[in-house]
Amino acid sequence: MIHASGATGDLRLHEFRSRIFQNTRFLRVWLPPGYDLAENAGQYYPVLYLNDGQNLFEQATAFGGVEWQVDETADRLIHEARVPPLIIVGIDNTGKDRLREYMPYRSMHPRILRVQGRRYPDFLTKEVMPFVEQNYRVATRPEDTGLGGSSLGALIALYTAIVRPGVFGRLLLESPSLWASNRQLIKESRLVRIWPERIFLAAGTAEAASPERSRTVVDDVRELAAIIRRAVLSEKRLRLVIKERATHSEAAWAERFPEALQFLFGQ
Repeated sequence: MIHASGATGDLRLHEFRSRIFQNTRFLRVWLPPGYDLAENAGQYYPVLYLNDGQNLFEQATAFGGVEWQVDETADRLIHEARVPPLIIVGIDNTGKDRLREYMPYRSMHPRILRVQGRRYPDFLTKEVMPFVEQNYRVATRPEDTGLGGSSLGALIALYTAIVRPGVFGRLLLESPSLWASNRQLIKESRLVRIWPERIFLAAGTAEAASPERSRTVVDDVRELAAIIRRAVLSEKRLRLVIKERATHSEAAWAERFPEALQFLFGQ
């Protein structure tokens, strides 16, 4: 275990070997203020698992040098009592295998035929989560357990929430790549009856290279929102955000993260 020096608060890095994927990556575990104090020794904390862990906490590891500022945001919102103290776990992607691990279905555009995304729910629930629960004081009820990501990281988070109903009570979907595999996950979503209690779903109007493509991205997100609304029958459970001129970028996701964290875990 390594203590990261470039983060706000207590960020711990664990080198993690997966039997399911047969590879190694870092898990980045951010602990809330006061976690190690003696008076909190009996406290168990809500947890949010986020994909693409490299991009969450530190500029040095983030894509393009831009991070989500998850540590600064969580630290501030906890101190302001806008969210309860919680643990945030960043699950690193593996670089060259990222597309395969985050794609549950074969794709022709881009051409990715040997996908591994259908293993991801087992990787998360049978390997990552047990490791975190063994090493940290994590509350394990669905309402205390969140999952999220951006782009293809959001796609695989959505897939995991669908195929493991009742495990995750909080779901964060930033700019999800719903176009993947001929919009297969939108089709799958129409059959879902058990959704997380709170879902934050967001995209920008400048997600893609062309205005037409960007409109398609927003249309897909709005369609997913309509499907969820019909299933859960409650506006309070879904927050849909369409941000004008926001791009498909870490900077855009960082800007929306405070609202997302408050909606998912606030009172």
